[in-house]
Amino acid sequence: MSEYIEHDKAGVSVGLVEKKSYTFAEPPDEMILECGKKLGPITIAYETFGELNDDKNNTVLICHALSGDSHVAGYYRPHDPKPGWWDIMIGPGKGIDTNKYFIVCSNILGSCMGSTGPSTYNPKTKEPYGRNFPIVTIGDMVRAQKALLDYLGIKKVLSVIGGSIGGMQVLEWSVRYPEMVVSAVPLATTTRHSALAIAFNEVARQAIMADPNWKNGNYYSGSKPDVGLAVARMIGHITYLSDESMRLKFGRRLQEKTNFSHNFEADFQVESYLRYQGAKFVDRFDANSFLYITKAADYFDLEKLHGSGSAVKAFSKTRSRFLVVSFTSDWLYPTYQSKSMVKAMKKNGLDVSFCEIAAEWGHDAFLLPNERLTALIKSFLESTYTESQKQKNEIRSSDNRLMD
Repeated sequence: MSEYIEHDKAGVSVGLVEKKSYTFAEPPDEMILECGKKLGPITIAYETFGELNDDKNNTVLICHALSGDSHVAGYYRPHDPKPGWWDIMIGPGKGIDTNKYFIVCSNILGSCMGSTGPSTYNPKTKEPYGRNFPIVTIGDMVRAQKALLDYLGIKKVLSVIGGSIGGMQVLEWSVRYPEMVVSAVPLATTTRHSALAIAFNEVARQAIMADPNWKNGNYYSGSKPDVGLAVARMIGHITYLSDESMRLKFGRRLQEKTNFSHNFEADFQVESYLRYQGAKFVDRFDANSFLYITKAADYFDLEKLHGSGSAVKAFSKTRSRFLVVSFTSDWLYPTYQSKSMVKAMKKNGLDVSFCEIAAEWGHDAFLLPNERLTALIKSFLESTYTESQKQKNEIRSSDNRLMD
């Protein structure tokens, strides 16, 4: 324990953390999903970091991507080999400073990391939902997060931050709950998937459904569709990288050999790497959750859902300040998509900052150490908080004058 306390003082880690859960939508008050079906009870796994101030105006909500979870920073046990997935960004003195802000991160609805999803038990059947789990949307995920914040007594969010599918949640938050969101930081994301992104997701889903162990989603009592899920992860992982990153990391280097095997073994290092990533993924993720979350991402269309086909109309509903960030080598959500949303935001007179960061590591760049990204987020949060406090003090002064 002491080593983590020292880390805290050094600004390295938030230390030991605990996963919590909140259950709501108990029957007969189930949550009505956007597909029209009801779901309940719903459990949301979440973790918090830092302290909520007296004014309750220092909350930063972190939204995770496809395979992420609530464990965004710190360690569960003293000897855990790895911290949370964004520990480089969240902690004392870091870009998202836990000495200043109260950070909340929850596992999304439909996932398999503690929140209700296809692998959790249906209280009506006493068996895992499987394919009987209803289709959920990014909007449903955000509404579940809103229920959690209501439970925590948070009525105002200083900033909502997330990348990729997490960035979609950020955009949804900004237009669905404009009165709550002071600022928003969508990273490496889009207002709607391109045909290319949908195509990759569909190939990945087909890999899972073609696995004979998938059994139409009802595999929980037997062998799991590990081969299909591993291939799906391999497909997805390719989209997270870039041509340059793969060239630098692998090139055409062989796997500890000087000649080809002349069979279908993993001759090249990149082949071995992708097989390793696929095999590692099946140990921690559920195939059905992969299907449901990728489908939710494909269905997401901010323009259609909130603007009758117009991004300008969609962003007319928000009052947030924005920091939009893209990465030069991200070909899954390329910079032109970020510039398009920035243009729509500016047409509404919103306070928008935009930065394209030079990075060679592709879509995953937002998860990797980057001094510029850290500095941008740190500065943006500080200025947002300062302005928020200023406005709050002005309102108090005005109220005091009226009382006098």
